[in-house]
Amino acid sequence: MVTMKEIAEEAGVSIVTVSNVIHENYNRVSAENIEKINKLIEKYHYVPNSNARSLAMKKSRIIGVVIPNVNDDENFMKSPFNAEIIGILEKVIREADYYLMVRSVNKTIDAIPLISSWNVDGVVFLGAFKEDVVAIKKRLTLPMVFVDTYGENLDFVNVGSEDMQGGYLATGYLIGKGHENIAFVGPSISGEGVINERYLGYEKAMKEHDLEDNIKVVSVGSTSFEAGIEAAKKIAFLDAEITAVFATADILAIGIMEGLRQLGKQVPDDVSVVGFDNLPESVYCCPKLTTISQNMDLKAKTIGKTILSMVNDKEERTSATSIKVDVDLIERNSVSFRK
Repeated sequence: MVTMKEIAEEAGVSIVTVSNVIHENYNRVSAENIEKINKLIEKYHYVPNSNARSLAMKKSRIIGVVIPNVNDDENFMKSPFNAEIIGILEKVIREADYYLMVRSVNKTIDAIPLISSWNVDGVVFLGAFKEDVVAIKKRLTLPMVFVDTYGENLDFVNVGSEDMQGGYLATGYLIGKGHENIAFVGPSISGEGVINERYLGYEKAMKEHDLEDNIKVVSVGSTSFEAGIEAAKKIAFLDAEITAVFATADILAIGIMEGLRQLGKQVPDDVSVVGFDNLPESVYCCPKLTTISQNMDLKAKTIGKTILSMVNDKEERTSATSIKVDVDLIERNSVSFRK
């Protein structure tokens, strides 16, 4: 493999000049030499040492992603949400000539000592709580973007979805289809967060249609297919006859549909189901799932562009902002009209 020294000798320039061209420091290099060196780099397929390049540019070109609430024996990529958003985010980061490094932790704050020892240019936190943000910002000063984090008067950059609007759209849609006994299914509602926001949207729609007495909450231990099956059993034994369900995630909704099938109930004839996310799995199931789209592609691209902007612009690092991506109702086959 050709070396930088050999390229310099063939081009008739110094090693420093070749290094400047490689690292795009063109101020002291003539246009003629830039063209000559780039042609030699292309000719010999020269690849600069990544460690040397990072030292020269004072950047690692690595963006870290922290996924919290993952047990030691759990595969975080089994979550369709994680797989979808990380897949899109990696592409955005790669196209900007950066690399993505992913780490799962049990608690968000567990990542603090890890990040302190990482040589990363910025970090994205998925689903951190506001108390975690306070602790993190006390210890870390590098560019950070939080995803789906809620909290008042907090100095941080967050990218999220219009979760409350999504809950409102889903519930209003079911009411418009003649349903009155609608169950809300999701993890336990505790403080601020996406589950609480989606519940508030559900609650708002129910109250607007004078259905507050019909509000039913079915809590599950996790956002998973298996938890959805267990939720279906709970729904079947509620005092009121539930004719429709709004689930806080597609994978949960798909599990609910399977659980209802096991109990001898048909979707949507007996029970209608609406999910949240619009993941690919919502099209693969039968019936195809009516859901709230987070516009995941736009959301992940917004996350990537925001962290890269903060990494490359020091002024952006001090700004506090909340970016919310619009949601849409995607109508498919899992909801029927209630006569």
